[in-house]
Amino acid sequence: MSKFTWFTGRGPALTQRQLERRQTLATPAEMDERPLHQQRFVVLDLETTGLNMRRDQVLAIGAVVIDNGAIDLAQQFERTLHLPDHQASASTLIHGIAPSEVARGVEPVEALLDFMEFVGSSPVLAFHAEFDQRMLARALKQHLGYRLQHSFFDVAEIAPLLCPQSRIRQGGLDEWVAEFGLQVHQRHNASADALVTAELALMLFSKARRQGIDSLCELERQLSSRRRRHHAM
Repeated sequence: MSKFTWFTGRGPALTQRQLERRQTLATPAEMDERPLHQQRFVVLDLETTGLNMRRDQVLAIGAVVIDNGAIDLAQQFERTLHLPDHQASASTLIHGIAPSEVARGVEPVEALLDFMEFVGSSPVLAFHAEFDQRMLARALKQHLGYRLQHSFFDVAEIAPLLCPQSRIRQGGLDEWVAEFGLQVHQRHNASADALVTAELALMLFSKARRQGIDSLCELERQLSSRRRRHHAM
């Protein structure tokens, strides 16, 4: 890595190597009509210092890949980010990431570049995706001066669309995991939550195909239609 620091306008200070990496990040793919099982998805979960999307910080990134209709265990991502002067808080009791672990973490610029290279051009899946999308977008802007443009799909929104018979409407991940009888050995860990979200997504995609929803474009059309119906109620 270059020892010289480069300043990008009013944005963050990046080394020459970091600038080069940022400039070569993949352009997000356009949604198309390919069958869902032919798509590559990155399933994301973040652990954060809290739930305030304007003030709190990303502590850990966990992600797995769905490729060709299966979870590819050879493609997994996990980073704990270094935050200076980080102290334990109420959220530490939930995610279990100790300040000592954060102190040993990867510098945010490097962790975020690693993650965006891992994502490539793929769309992103997450449970309650708006939170992950906004937290990630703010971190990328803050540390890289990078504007997140990838498509995000919310598994918490897809599930009730495809399971109208379920009584769950605004449930959390635990409720949908129980609904499908999935086995969970660990929760509130970014990588573990990403994995169980991916397992749930695969089961939902199977339902989608049986319902004639077998592309990202069609899935987005159905989700948009459901949003309009709910707003009209």
